[in-house]
Amino acid sequence: MSQALYRKWRPARFDQIVGQEHVTRTLQNAVAAERIGHAYLFSGPRGTGKTTTARLLAKAANCLDDVPAERPCNRCRPCLAINEGRFLDLIEIDAASNTGVDDIRDLRDKINFAPSEGRIKVYIIDEVHMLSTAAFNALLKTLEEPPAHAMFVLATTEEHKVPLTIKSRCQPFNFRLLTLDEITARLAWLVEQERLTVEGEALTMIAQHGNGSLRDAESLLDQLVAAPGDTITLERARLVLGTASNEAVGRLVDAWLAGDGGAGLDVIHQSLATGADARQFARQLVTYLRQVLLVQTAGDRLPLNLAADQVSMIKQQARRADRQALVAAVKAFNEAAKAQAGSWQPQLPLELAFIELLPHHGAGSAVTLETPQSEPPAEREDSEVPQQAPPRQQSEVEDGGGELNPEPTALKESPPALNAEPLAAPAVKLQAVKDVWSRLRDSVAERDRNLPALLASCKPLGAEGHTVILGFDYPILKDKFERWPQARDMVGDALSRLLGQKCLVRTVITAQYIPPADEATVQRRDFAALADELGGVMRESDSA
Repeated sequence: MSQALYRKWRPARFDQIVGQEHVTRTLQNAVAAERIGHAYLFSGPRGTGKTTTARLLAKAANCLDDVPAERPCNRCRPCLAINEGRFLDLIEIDAASNTGVDDIRDLRDKINFAPSEGRIKVYIIDEVHMLSTAAFNALLKTLEEPPAHAMFVLATTEEHKVPLTIKSRCQPFNFRLLTLDEITARLAWLVEQERLTVEGEALTMIAQHGNGSLRDAESLLDQLVAAPGDTITLERARLVLGTASNEAVGRLVDAWLAGDGGAGLDVIHQSLATGADARQFARQLVTYLRQVLLVQTAGDRLPLNLAADQVSMIKQQARRADRQALVAAVKAFNEAAKAQAGSWQPQLPLELAFIELLPHHGAGSAVTLETPQSEPPAEREDSEVPQQAPPRQQSEVEDGGGELNPEPTALKESPPALNAEPLAAPAVKLQAVKDVWSRLRDSVAERDRNLPALLASCKPLGAEGHTVILGFDYPILKDKFERWPQARDMVGDALSRLLGQKCLVRTVITAQYIPPADEATVQRRDFAALADELGGVMRESDSA
């Protein structure tokens, strides 16, 4: 069985550790001066070299080379035994699976035995923050005053969970995430050692997906190696890693900045259709928008490890974007990236994040998340009022003693008047609505180019008399439609034109919709939709 690349090419000397010079230099000086401590705490993100450095320190403590500065030599018996994983005095404990106090008591009892083949017995406790409180308490005294032949190296990815009483007994070292250049250089070295053929852009993509973790990047490279002699291309890397192209990410950001919902959703759907993973796409957007935000804030003072054309696009987008909108976009796509895997609609969080970021008004160049136009109008006087005032208004006048103005209010928009005449026409057929649904979105786009993106998230569920029922799978989308300025009017007008008869619109949550059982219910819902359209409240007598 072949070894994983990160195990096969694990660093054998301190100077081979990548990106942690501040740690390795201090440890080398301690080894050269023969002043190795009895307890160390290595903390930092995963895949940055904590366990590898701990093993090197164990090797240096047991190395038999006459020159301390040359330790570990990788030639003596202890060094070779550790390299081959058969050194009995190097004990590695996984605290994630040995969390109890009994495990630590067992360690404490055995630590007093002298080393069997080396000078120092080294205990490496990985993910030490997983130990229970009782286990930490049992470890305290031994950690503070271990036998002269014993040494501890504790490693953790969550330093804040390690008790202060433990930290105070150790020498702390913090490991950092690696830069893109450091990871790329290491991967290029691995490619040379393994005699692989990898395109430069593919290597950069693998390094980017490592997110600062060298082990993750090496594992991804290992995953892409199919057979000796194969060429790892950029396209193959994208397919295996489930990423969208950098061009697609840039185009989606362009569509967002332009407020073009249709173009943005096209980019998302095309990318997912070619194998991109929705959560990975969201992560790429977070990384990209973070770079746009940093460029907008710091200008050219921050180096970007990107191609020249990408840098040019990012600078152009940074000039167009609103600062607060950028911050909100990073947060929105970051939440989409954290969505639970295995969802029956994995693309939905990404689509929701994009739609939520679109401006609520029509075409416009300014990018804002909330605009005054996005709020529903406080008054309904701008909509057409029928010749007869609704009963609710009459009762309000009678109760309040006010004077009722019989004159109708003038229209600002030009939809057909709502009166009792359409209700005498034949009922709307659901199949007829479905037949014109795609054309309806094109028609609505003539008045608001962003609304069709939201309509893509709903579907006609039924036709009750003259009312078309639109179903949304999620309440957040239904609420967004209800808040969208004149959305119901625009959809109703478009349906009326396409079907040649007046149509009302009502929205529901798909899972909660129950088709009406009889014609009386249909008629009542028609009156309810009409009353809602006019801003009134239907009384029980209205449907009689």
